Amino acid sequence: MLSLLRRYRRFLIVSVLLLYPLVAFLVTGRRGREANFIDRTVIAMTAPLQSGLNWIIDGVVGSVHHYVDLRDVRQENDALRLENMQLRAAVQALGEARSENERLKQLLAYAEKEAGPEIPARVVGVNPVAKLLSVRISSGERQGVYRGMSVVTPDGIVGQVIRTTGGYADVALVTDPQSRVGVRVQRSRARGTAAGSGSGPLKLENMLRTEDVEDGDLIITSGTDGVYPPGLVVGRVANLEKKEHGMFQAADILPAVDTMKLEEVLVVGSPYQEAAPMVEGTR
Repeated sequence: MLSLLRRYRRFLIVSVLLLYPLVAFLVTGRRGREANFIDRTVIAMTAPLQSGLNWIIDGVVGSVHHYVDLRDVRQENDALRLENMQLRAAVQALGEARSENERLKQLLAYAEKEAGPEIPARVVGVNPVAKLLSVRISSGERQGVYRGMSVVTPDGIVGQVIRTTGGYADVALVTDPQSRVGVRVQRSRARGTAAGSGSGPLKLENMLRTEDVEDGDLIITSGTDGVYPPGLVVGRVANLEKKEHGMFQAADILPAVDTMKLEEVLVVGSPYQEAAPMVEGTR
């Protein structure tokens, strides 16, 4: 018996200490009493354990609440981010539509001022071959476009139609090295030629050295090349070189139209051209 008590003495002591508060409560019932030495000892021993358990439980509950709150906030942020992206896309679309509307208004105003038929078209392709700088537009023979017609914007000339199909046409740009446009200085009426250089400004050629030309002069079409009607804007003179010898002076012409940013154009006919279909074999 003594050996058994010795073997389980720790278990018995802990059990007595844990059962004592319960027994004391059951004995005293609802009657209140002052805590004795044993009560205070048991409370002192169990209080840290209770506090630790309360801390762990409070921490777990707080972590769960924090996780739920974070998940709700994350979901709300995702929804707001998606809404923000949708609103930005809508604003961008509205801005693009407004910009397109302004360009079309300018084309319409230009077409109303000019005499003769003007055919609107969109740029739908760009020729990647450097030997022929051209773009493809969305109007062709069915819309009345034929080879040799000039292509312009309200800002100035773009190029010349070189090939047409039923619903499309290819336009050689004025910047193409093979392009030549008859021009004149608007201020002094001096005549010359605007030649494409492939990239950068056009070159002013065949301008007599005695002619009155200055940097900043506006260059317009002369109408003498049989392609472009007279009076269309080509660009402005820059880097003028008046040589002491020779017949001609040289200069750059800064194009009025940035051909790399074309979106809408007008196809117009020259007064010297017949509005007739192309002959077979030239398509």
